[in-house]
Amino acid sequence: MINLPKRPEPRSRFLLVICVMVVMGLVGAQMFLNRAGAQKQEEKRMETTNLSASSSPAATTKREELKQKLTPQQYHVTQECGTEPPFNNAYWNNHTPGIYVDIVTGEPLFTSLDKFDSGSGWPSFTKPITKENVVEKSDRTLGMERTEVRGAKSDSHLGHLFDDGPGPGGLRYCINSAALRFIPVEKLKEEGYGQFLPFFEGKK
Repeated sequence: MINLPKRPEPRSRFLLVICVMVVMGLVGAQMFLNRAGAQKQEEKRMETTNLSASSSPAATTKREELKQKLTPQQYHVTQECGTEPPFNNAYWNNHTPGIYVDIVTGEPLFTSLDKFDSGSGWPSFTKPITKENVVEKSDRTLGMERTEVRGAKSDSHLGHLFDDGPGPGGLRYCINSAALRFIPVEKLKEEGYGQFLPFFEGKK
C-alpha cells in the first residue's frame, strides 16, 4: 500500500500564501527602489552636465564677450530674460522706414512695414520678416501662461507673442527695443541688407 503525502492543513496553506505575497511584495519594492535610484542618478547626471555646460570656458567666454558688446540693459534683456520699461525705450515710437535686426547676431527680424502702435509702450509687430528667424517657447514665469519669442540664431530673449494684434492673423509680437538694432532704409545696402530694399519700393 502506497502512502500518499497528506494535503497541507488549511492553516498551513494560508501561511504559505502569506509568505509568497510577502516575498513578492519585497521583490517589487526592491525593483521600485532600484528604478527610482537609477532615475535619480540620471537626473543628477543631467543636472551636472547642464551645469558644466553653462560654466564651461566657452560659455564663460561668450558671456564675457556679450557683456563687452552690449549695454547692461541689452545684456539683461537678451541674456537674462529681462524687460525694459514701457514708453522709455529706443523704438516704441519709431516711425522711420527700415528693418529691425537681432542686436546679438544681426539676423533680420522685423520690418517697419509690419510695425504698429499697440499702446503698450514697446515696439509691436504683426509678424516677423521670416518665421524661421524666431523661436516661440512656452513661458510660465510670473504666474502667467505666455509665449516667449527668442532669436533663432542668437537664442536671445526678444519679448512675447500675444493674440490681440490687428489684421487677419491677430498676432502682436511685443519686442524689447534693447533686443533690436534698427537699420533705416537708406543704410540697408551699406550695412549688407540690400536684399530688403524691394520691400520698401513704392512705400511712403
